[in-house]
Amino acid sequence: MAASTLPAGEPPWKTLSAEELEKQYSPSRWVIRMKAEEVVSTFVRAGSQATRKARATRRNQLDVPYGDGEGEKMDIYFPDEDSKAFPLFLFFHGGYWQSGSKDDSAFMVTPLTAQGVVVVIVAYDIAPKGALDRMVDQVTRSVVFLQRRYPSNEGIYLCGHSAGAHLAAMVLLASWTKHGVTPNLQGFLLVSGIYDLEPLIYTSQNAPLHMALEDAQRNSPQRRLEVAPPTPVGPACPVVVVVGQHDSPEFHRQSREFYETLHRVGLKASLQELPDVDHFDIVENLTREDHALTQIILKTIFPTL
Repeated sequence: MAASTLPAGEPPWKTLSAEELEKQYSPSRWVIRMKAEEVVSTFVRAGSQATRKARATRRNQLDVPYGDGEGEKMDIYFPDEDSKAFPLFLFFHGGYWQSGSKDDSAFMVTPLTAQGVVVVIVAYDIAPKGALDRMVDQVTRSVVFLQRRYPSNEGIYLCGHSAGAHLAAMVLLASWTKHGVTPNLQGFLLVSGIYDLEPLIYTSQNAPLHMALEDAQRNSPQRRLEVAPPTPVGPACPVVVVVGQHDSPEFHRQSREFYETLHRVGLKASLQELPDVDHFDIVENLTREDHALTQIILKTIFPTL
């Protein structure tokens, strides 16, 4: 992905052939622990199993509506001890905005609720039913809903994986005035995300999304931050950008450049490149308290832990 032949200011992905660009944005093709065609089904199976366990072993409220739309539901998992003041951890699943579900995404429920955190797995309308603008609006309204429902919360922490990291990053840029509430946002954890959507226009991932260039630019947190800083969150709110060792070079580039932009506009940003994990097991392993990402999440919520 050498940029030496590019005009000044042009992104390095523009030097890639169509075949290479497709590969760069096909995360399963970078997994080394199993065959690419097995990765997604293994991931979904692990998520479904983790979710069944969480629903069976943790106090919960399932399919809580945060809006009027059929897909606007969330699952809320509670710690054993009842309290009105607790940290809220929201998770937005991945799946390239066209697959995935809250019903197979509760990986982190057990280790986080064990530490007194309320975990919320948020659903949204995936493509082709939902357009990107709709998804961004939905996850933003899910945050508004929870702030109103739990006004005494000890901080709202947003985490997203892959497409979900993009959605969480878009919430970072939300204007709360029109919603009539300012949520108590205390941290963002963006895992293996895409922050500039333009390259995806030229891949097969865009078939169900139907993104035009203006759609991609409007919904790219990287572009939005570059043209309209600062963001509504304060400089003390940590934004942790995480990428796995076996994510593709383009995912690494996107993570690094978004981190650099966050830092440049004055946010408390950090970049974590986790060894020995890929785009999928970086999240699958959240069932374990000793997993590096679980520890990053807990230390973001509890800095003195």
